[in-house]
Amino acid sequence: MTGRTPAPVRGVVFDLDGTLVDSRADIVASCRYALGAHGLPIAAEATIVGAVGDGARRLLGRVTGLPEDAPAFSRLLATYLEYYAAHGYARTVFMPETVRALDALAHLPLAIATNKPRATTHPLLAHLGIADRFAVVVTGDDFTRHKPDPKPLLGVAERLGIEPRALVMVGDGPQDVLCGRGAGARTVGIPGCFIPRERLLAAAPDVLLRDLGELPEVVRTWQHQATRA
Repeated sequence: MTGRTPAPVRGVVFDLDGTLVDSRADIVASCRYALGAHGLPIAAEATIVGAVGDGARRLLGRVTGLPEDAPAFSRLLATYLEYYAAHGYARTVFMPETVRALDALAHLPLAIATNKPRATTHPLLAHLGIADRFAVVVTGDDFTRHKPDPKPLLGVAERLGIEPRALVMVGDGPQDVLCGRGAGARTVGIPGCFIPRERLLAAAPDVLLRDLGELPEVVRTWQHQATRA
């Protein structure tokens, strides 16, 4: 944001896994089920967790080494998504201060930009009772280009009718920071449960917070700075 006239914050966009929710247990269980169902080696929990961040296809590709255009991969992906859609929410919990932050920011349009597939995103939000908190939800199925490409955030901006530089992109991974920066938005890093803090820090978000509880004050500060500019 250096060298640019600050815009008033008119909306906040969140990543999902690792930012709003800790979904490690359900992702690991769903991945292991799919691997077992297709006779593939069961990956270690750390391997699966370390592969999260760029959508289900990349997750399974990283864990198995299978090419994404292989028929066996398509069947594996279908099994994973089917199992996750039916069973993938029992152990998912909010990240610290999620609900409090959403409450404090409810006066602004809120949105989600996730690489997670639509088939598992919307049922998860409904299960957690927060689907109606978000004016727009963009998933990994909505665009051919995914975070870190800015396209998902630009799509959110268009649907909200808000210029990208008036948005704040909040996430736990470098792909979130790069997506936000590429769209011209402010970026906030929140250390999560999937990506090492060092990788998030290396992406150089505008602000790095301890948890979501600090986010409303940051947004208020940016609002005040824009008003004075």
